[in-house]
Amino acid sequence: MTNQIKYSFIIPVKEVNDYIRESVPKILEIAREDFEVIIYPDHGLETTETWSKTKQIASGRGPAVKRNLAVRDARGDFLIFIDDDAYPRKDILDILDSDFADENIAAIGGPAITPGSDSFLQKVSGAVFLSHFSGGFPERYVPVGKKRYVNDWPTVNLTVRKSAFLKAGGFDCNFWPGEDTKFCLDVINKLKEKNKILYDPEVIVWHHRREGIFRHLKQVGSYGIHRGFFAKKYPKTSFRPRYFVPSFFFLFVFGGLLLSHFFVFFEVFYLLGWIAYGLAMLVALFDITRRQKNFPIALFALVYVFLTHLVYGARFLQGFFFKKELKSKMR
Repeated sequence: MTNQIKYSFIIPVKEVNDYIRESVPKILEIAREDFEVIIYPDHGLETTETWSKTKQIASGRGPAVKRNLAVRDARGDFLIFIDDDAYPRKDILDILDSDFADENIAAIGGPAITPGSDSFLQKVSGAVFLSHFSGGFPERYVPVGKKRYVNDWPTVNLTVRKSAFLKAGGFDCNFWPGEDTKFCLDVINKLKEKNKILYDPEVIVWHHRREGIFRHLKQVGSYGIHRGFFAKKYPKTSFRPRYFVPSFFFLFVFGGLLLSHFFVFFEVFYLLGWIAYGLAMLVALFDITRRQKNFPIALFALVYVFLTHLVYGARFLQGFFFKKELKSKMR
């Protein structure tokens, strides 16, 4: 392996699993020599696989802690944070070379696309977020628009200059999930104003989705409670109207039902609210179908969308109003 390492792929994982066995060989298909792969399982070597350019370093702690170890272990000047169930396009390093030629760029994020090999329900889970009208950030799931600056990006596909990572102080290990949101906020606050986080729709990884409605909603609920807490504690990037919309919908569904029972005149407003929601879902269906190119998946996704709004909305309120502290259980 050459000593001239420019990029370090950082992959935290509980144990070497089938996703890792898929993703590492795909990373190694990149036709360059200036990168390495570092896997952080909880414990020691638990697999007979040996991959070139790859090392495993045991660290029985949470994802944020493991990612911070990259400063100690990575030889690259750029840290590519990626999940164990994701893998990049083969020319991703060439695209990153071009983007990082601008020294004002501190970090780069791109979309995490649902692989074609995922099951029907996994594709449904990913399709939930393919429309702004369903409450998602479609640019995080499909290539949307042009390059632009952002202030928040998930670590499933986030590449950071090591120098910027050090200046920002790495990931706050008190949070998981949400450590990536806090890190991006620290980049904005602690680094000079010229340092930016760039969204490039061509910096693509493929990311497997949750299988089944219960795993999907568990993940969504976790995101909701963290975003609610962050909206209160870190309003600069998290106190935004769109994050509150699912909570308003949650209150509308159950509060409106109660008010309609006691006040007949309120039934009209309740009905109008449902009509507006229905129209928004029709637009979401069009968006999802256009981006997913599969109408049955898009149609089924509307069921997930409705339940996602309720669960996320409820958990957001919990984080915003009732959580004084929010500590990760994976530290």
